[in-house]
Amino acid sequence: MEMQGEFTLPAGREAVWTALNDPEVLMRCIPGCESIERVSDTQFDAQMSAKIGPVKAKFATAIEMSELNPPASYTLSGQGKGGAAGFAKGAARVSLSEVENGTQLTYEVDMQVGGKLAQIGSRLVAGAARKLADQFFAAFSAEFERAA
Repeated sequence: MEMQGEFTLPAGREAVWTALNDPEVLMRCIPGCESIERVSDTQFDAQMSAKIGPVKAKFATAIEMSELNPPASYTLSGQGKGGAAGFAKGAARVSLSEVENGTQLTYEVDMQVGGKLAQIGSRLVAGAARKLADQFFAAFSAEFERAA
């Protein structure tokens, strides 16, 4: 499954880059995130709960950052294991560019799911993923509005 999008955030590129790498900010913004911990300069471990259609599960997720080009871009790769619910794994390419009203964040995601998640259908999974992305970016944007 592939997904892409872009959002304009009301902050400078450096501030957006810093927030994207701050576990506390990410925990407040990622829907269903119960914990997130920086393991190294390029790795995070997270615990998340998600409900996609009839499937609800807790996921232990490992995230690795690569192709780092601060504060312009990076690639996030990860895998979440949800026990009987299945798994999700994939990569996201994130780019930041300065625009008149702040910073434009562009992302491209390629993701695979397995187990019960794969059985419920790609359209339902894609719709849920889009909804989660929209919720994340709304909360992430609010972080900058609150700071201003």
